[in-house]
Amino acid sequence: MATNYASADRVSRDELEDFLGERHRATLVTRRSSGGLQMSPVSCGLDSEGRIVISTYPQRAKAANLRRDERASLVVHSEDWDGPYVQLDGRAEVLDMPEALDPLVEYFRSISGEHPDWQEYREAMHRQGKSLVRVTIEHWGPIATGGFPPENED
Repeated sequence: MATNYASADRVSRDELEDFLGERHRATLVTRRSSGGLQMSPVSCGLDSEGRIVISTYPQRAKAANLRRDERASLVVHSEDWDGPYVQLDGRAEVLDMPEALDPLVEYFRSISGEHPDWQEYREAMHRQGKSLVRVTIEHWGPIATGGFPPENED
């Protein structure tokens, strides 16, 4: 059985965006009014300006927390649990209808590509009253993997 060793690779902004563009699962961390942390598993994409985008509803805790305190952190995971991941920190904004409609189209495209009926998608997003969270990335850690400490490598 192969031994896996931990890695932590510092990357440029372009390399980060390449990494994020292929990954759509994350854990979003926001701050409750009490000061405690609130964590949400989310699907996310990357918009044309390099911001993390997340679809939500205006009444969700993540949206309420971010309206009050724009600080956001995420761990973006790989599909494979043992795959590489990265932690990001930034400032978030919450867009509601109708302002959220076009950014929600870009969100869908960033994750799933083209929709078979964009008019139907737009109507559904509007009818559901969806919102969009956009996180402007300010800091990021290394792209990392878990495993044994590298100094234990033979």
